Order: sequence, then C-alpha cells, then structure tokens
Amino acid sequence: MLEKKKAITLTEETARDWLKKRGVEVEDIAQLVYYLQEQYHPALSMEDCLVNVERVLSKREVQNAILTGIQLDILGEQGKLEEPLQSIISTDEGLYGVDEILAFSIVNIYGSIGFTNYGYIDKQKPGILKKLNDKTNGQCHTFLDDIVGAIAAAASSRLAHRAADTE
Repeated sequence: MLEKKKAITLTEETARDWLKKRGVEVEDIAQLVYYLQEQYHPALSMEDCLVNVERVLSKREVQNAILTGIQLDILGEQGKLEEPLQSIISTDEGLYGVDEILAFSIVNIYGSIGFTNYGYIDKQKPGILKKLNDKTNGQCHTFLDDIVGAIAAAASSRLAHRAADTE
C-alpha cells in the first residue's frame, strides 16, 4: 500500500527553505542522527535516519523554532538588534542560553532521551554542526547550530523509541 504524501504547509515550506538557504540540508541532519545512533542499531541505514528527520521537521513546533532562530541569527548578522543583545547574539556569548532553550523545545518532543542526545552532540559538534559553529565565515548561527543539533537529537530519540517498540 502506498503511503499518501501529506500537503506541506507554508510554515513547513518556509522552514525547510530557510534551512537550505543557511547551508543545512536534510541529509546533513540525517548524518548527525546516524552519528548518534549507529552504535546502538547495527542495521541502521541513512534512509532510516532521513525518515526520522523528516518526521521531526513535519512538526509545527519544530518549524516555529527554526523560523524564530534563523530570523534572530539573520538580524544579528545584519546588526539590526539593540545592544546588548546585538553583541551577545553576534558573538554567541557562552553565558547566553536562550539559543539552547529554543533547542530544548525541539528536543523535548520525544522525551528525556532527547536531552542526552542533544547534550552529547552539542559538545562533539560533528559534521554540519562544526561548520555552523565556525565563526570565521561572517555568518551568525547562534541559534541555528543548536536547532540543527536538537532536530538530530529528536530524530535520534524517535528512532530509539520506535526500535524499542519493535523489540
């Protein structure tokens, strides 16, 4: 039986478009999921990872976090925020935790395992996260790096929950 593809909303379309414009492909996030889960699932495929990322991206609260975070990054990049917020966001100040709080709204979707996945990947910064965290390219990704890590963590959690349900 063929699965019927759902219609994509304007919010989802925009969130996905903004991710691409900021240099993040769905496949980049799926690679992070693979990184997080390969040791726990010997038969894990990139297709499994992609499916789980797609499901996370289809959630409205995730789309809202993407739009909010990217907009704040762009405003910071353009110098359009009031001080001291401008300096805090443009330098990704270490004690500024609002970017992580926004990421937690994504991580929390699939339960507490998401927090563990997120904390680990946020410290490791593999793949696209390393690129987004590079401050030498003139772009501001204060929110985006945490959002991408959170999407990967949530997709990993979803994968883990589904695997547990089939065992």
